Amino acid sequence: MKLAIINGPNLNLLGKREKDIYGSISFEDNFKELQKKFPTIELSYYQSNVEGELVNKLHEIGFTYDGIILNAGAYTHTSIAIADAIAAIKTSVIEVHISNIFAREDFRHTSYLGAKCMGSISGFGLKSYELAIKVFSI
Repeated sequence: MKLAIINGPNLNLLGKREKDIYGSISFEDNFKELQKKFPTIELSYYQSNVEGELVNKLHEIGFTYDGIILNAGAYTHTSIAIADAIAAIKTSVIEVHISNIFAREDFRHTSYLGAKCMGSISGFGLKSYELAIKVFSI
């Protein structure tokens, strides 16, 4: 099984930014742990702060991978382009958020992506990624 994790803006700063919300572990360290926990799954990781690059990556892998785990960060609440890219590809996408977006500011309660995804997971910290991998493993 081949799964991709795609992270959007500011997620390259995990472990450094707003530790009370996002924790103190970098995503690179979390990714290494995921690879150890799921040795039979081919995991890849991509991060960009640029909306168009996220769209391009979805187009690039969206017809060949078995699943995509997408944390689009703030683009979740603003990007019709990413929502359209998810709708245009064949590969199933799970929307993931580290924090509980429904317990935060009102603007974070809206996801333009969720309706195009097979499901959404939020609020479980970095474990949200692990839960998404488990969903694809069922």
